[in-house]
This record gives sequence, structure tokens and C-alpha cells, in this order.
Amino acid sequence: MNNIFELIQSNQLMNTWFIPAIIVFIGIVLGMIFKQVIHTRLKKAALTSEWEGDDIILHAVESQIVLWFFWAALSLALRDVEIAEPFGLYVSNFLIIILVASITHAAAKLIVGLLDLWSKKQGGGFPSTTMFTNFVWITVYSIGLLVILDALNISIAPMLTALGIGGLAVSLALKDTLTDVFAGLHILLSKKVQPGDFVSLDSGEMGYIQNITWRNTKMLERTNNIIHIPNTKLSNAIIKNYDSGDPSFSVKIPVGVGYDSDLDVVERVVMEVANDLHQYMDEMNKQSTPSFKFRGFGQSSIDFMVYFRGNKYGDQNPIIHAFVKKLHKRFNEEGIEIPFPMRTVIQRSEP
Repeated sequence: MNNIFELIQSNQLMNTWFIPAIIVFIGIVLGMIFKQVIHTRLKKAALTSEWEGDDIILHAVESQIVLWFFWAALSLALRDVEIAEPFGLYVSNFLIIILVASITHAAAKLIVGLLDLWSKKQGGGFPSTTMFTNFVWITVYSIGLLVILDALNISIAPMLTALGIGGLAVSLALKDTLTDVFAGLHILLSKKVQPGDFVSLDSGEMGYIQNITWRNTKMLERTNNIIHIPNTKLSNAIIKNYDSGDPSFSVKIPVGVGYDSDLDVVERVVMEVANDLHQYMDEMNKQSTPSFKFRGFGQSSIDFMVYFRGNKYGDQNPIIHAFVKKLHKRFNEEGIEIPFPMRTVIQRSEP
């Protein structure tokens, strides 16, 4: 008799949880199908649209689709199931935490993506650096945490008061760090430098700005060395930004020829070499043409300067390399002398 009673109870327990388990399983399967079929087609359709925001929205919710279907199926499955307290409250709180945390994560990804899209259209007013990205993540997650606490009927007023008092103490203890943080914000908002710019500091360092973090700005030298500069020092430094505005710049190459040279022939040969290089070198700015100017009478040569325009800093090296090689070859063919400095020494002997 006891065995029969236990069997009946086990059957009732199975019937109680069997249908909810099936509902949850079906919800997960539907979520996977939706993600693989419908969401994939929506992503392909979004690629053909002119607005980039739809791609950001679909990317933000992609990782949460199956979780949202699971949450909806679990909520539906537990609607008609009687759960003894306090387990029913635990389950309800669990569902709230899952939903709010999931929406918070998707919202953070969405806001970061839209901020990046907006900054590109504004010409880099708010560049997507590690600093701004971390600000967005921390802010959105903090709001999500407060929403979860409020939904769980946990008073957040004492917590906010404690955070205010604690924030004052932390700000005094971390004065130098906060100074660097606000200096980094000033650098970004003033567009003094931005990631990707090639800059030269008054202290002599030169390199590409890679990232602006909480405390330091990371700069990559052309020798592939990394320099970490405190944001405060960078904010107060005198900076030459080669990529601010028009990144192209003039490349000047000094040359000298012998005094017995035919200057008309020298000018013709030099401009032929310069124009030929201008045609096929990608490093040269095609909007400007090379120019030639005699500069004066040197100690052992007539000096002149050839002017090119490179697209960006660093292009001067291949331009100078190619021009010197080609001009030296043409001068040898034309019989034009490139003199080297000479000095006459008169030796007098005393009687």
C-alpha cells in the first residue's frame, strides 16, 4: 500500500513539472531558431540599408535572444505551478535579476555602438576610446544594479548616502588619479589629440596616439616602442599634431651643383625627375605638383631646393630616398657635377 501511495505521489510530481520543463525546452529551441533564421536574415537586410544604427541594434541584442526566450518560457511555465514559500519568492527574484541584467548588458552595448556611430559623424568629437567606453559600461551597469535592488525592495537611499560620503574620501585619496582622468577628458573633448594622430611633444617624443585610458595616453613610436604619458603631462605639453586638419605637409630636399653647370639644364633635369616620381609614387599628394627654387651661392656649389608634398608624416622618407637615387643617376648621365666642399689651405713659412 505504501509503495502504491509513493508511486502516485511521484506521478503527480512528474505531471506537475513535466509540462513546465517541456515549455522551457520549447522556448530555448524557439530562441535558437529565431537567432539562426530570423535574426540572421535581419542582419543581412540591415547590411543593405544606409543607416548603420540597425546593425548596432541587432548586434546588441544578438547575444541575449536565447536568454530572453528562456526567460519568457520559464515565466510562462511557472505561472500555474504552486511553489512553497520562500522558494516562490526566490524564483521571482531570480527572474527579475536575469531580465534586468540581460537588458542592462544589451543597453550598454547599444549605447556604446550608437555613441561610436555618432562620434564618427561628428568628426571625432567624442572618440571611442577606452575611457569613454568604460564610462558608458560603468554608468549603465550602475543604473541596472540600482534597478535590480529597487525591484527586490532593497532601499538604495542609504547606499547612495554612503556612496556620497565614501566618494568624497576616495576623491581625496585618489587626487592624482582623478586629475589624470579629467585631464584625459579635456584632451578628448578639446580634440588636442585623438587616437591615430601622429604627434610630436615639446619634450622630444614623437609617435602615433594609440589610446587614451584613465591615467595614461599610449603612444607608439616609429621604432615600435610604446610610451605611456600621464594625461596631466600631455594636457600641459606643447604638441605638434601632424594629422590635425590637413595631414599633408611639405617635403624639402636641398641639392647643390657645380658653378660651371648650365642652370637651365639643371632645372630641366630636376623637374623631369620630380614630375616622374610624382606620377607613380603613392606617397605624394596628387593635388600639388613639385616645385624648384634656386636658393643662393654656396661655398662650393649653387644651392637649390626641391619641394614635394607628402600625404602624411612618414611619407617623406620614401620620397627622399627615391628622388636622391633617381636624381644622382640622371646627373651622372647628363654630366652635371655635384661638388663636395673644398678648402684651400695656404701654408706660409717664416724666414
